[in-house]
Amino acid sequence: MRAVVVGGGIGGLALGAGLRRRGFEVAVFDRDTDVAATGGYHITLDERAQSALKDLVEPEITRRLLASGSALRLRERDAFWDRRGRLLGHGPDLGDSASIDVDRITLRMLLAEAVGDRLHLGRHVSGVGHDDHGAPRVLFTDGASVSADLVVGADGTHSVVARHLAGGPTNSPTGIMGFSGRTLRRDLSPGEHRRLGPRSGLAIGPRAGALYVGFLDPVGNTALDAAELRMSVTTEPTYIWGAMFPESTGTDSLRDLSGGALRAALLGLFRERGWAEHTLEVIARADPHSVAGFRFNAASTRAADLAPWPAGRITALGDAVHATPPTAGMGAGAAIRDAAGLLTHLGAVADGTATLTDAVADFEAGMRRRGSEVLTLAMKTVRWILATDTTLGAAATVVSTPILAAAARLRP
Repeated sequence: MRAVVVGGGIGGLALGAGLRRRGFEVAVFDRDTDVAATGGYHITLDERAQSALKDLVEPEITRRLLASGSALRLRERDAFWDRRGRLLGHGPDLGDSASIDVDRITLRMLLAEAVGDRLHLGRHVSGVGHDDHGAPRVLFTDGASVSADLVVGADGTHSVVARHLAGGPTNSPTGIMGFSGRTLRRDLSPGEHRRLGPRSGLAIGPRAGALYVGFLDPVGNTALDAAELRMSVTTEPTYIWGAMFPESTGTDSLRDLSGGALRAALLGLFRERGWAEHTLEVIARADPHSVAGFRFNAASTRAADLAPWPAGRITALGDAVHATPPTAGMGAGAAIRDAAGLLTHLGAVADGTATLTDAVADFEAGMRRRGSEVLTLAMKTVRWILATDTTLGAAATVVSTPILAAAARLRP
């Protein structure tokens, strides 16, 4: 069986690595020319995602990931503040958490290494279809094409493959614009250094403005104490922050900005809403080159709406099917679980106990359930933020990650 994977993000590389490890003929194509040139700063992998990853890559890759990851169990309890920096409460004890945070670049580089020479960079896919023999075919912008027994779209929110299968977009804007950046903990003033602490936190203010501050320390809080295996991009305590605002003419005006100009404009949005100046220090002292803006898109939370096409020899996974806002902290993990699920069902094809179409149908059924689960959690948080005015409170009672789950239970 020859498989072609369109997209070299986390899900596509995880699938490519798993197929190669199991002896399938596989090629992964991505438009990037450098696997380190990726958006996003860190992702969370829960126990289920880590277990799935162990089925996809060699044990040494897993060990290097843990040596490069920041263990949530070693963090202090999460904190919740208002726009003036006043403490509202704490999240649950994380001592029993098996989750890790890892630089997205680090994870992508490890997975790309596992795929090896089956990864083809700088290849832009323009469409998919079938060749003269009825086999799935991938078309490239340079006019070339390649046929395979199975084509899998792992090409993200704006997937060419999923759009072809669904006959249109598979997700839509949520109404929230996000902005993110990186700030070294040592660059903060002593007061903010103490207030934020070695933990993650969330603050909510007027007009649905929110600021999440995630703590990442793959060295001090390493999940596996093996310095010789470490390859984390983050090498000292760092805050990876994310600001969220409802889409408006104000956020639209920031779309064409970058670097220091975007950082200054973002600070202006918070100041207009009355945020205390010290609470904005984590943004003001961020590396200007790290500041970026992006729209939150999401697929339907209903499982029946996901992958709305008959099973066949072209399919998709991850954000291409169930685009998930980052408010759940589970999007990348879900894509890895998708990859492991597809690999399991393809094993039945290799064993001769299932047809390829039946294997894809079974995979897509499981993916719909996974996608619905993570989307439901993520969208509860989105709706909660959009419904919140001046205090933490009333719009949701259960959210996904420890920090947001606890926040949703807080009352004025």
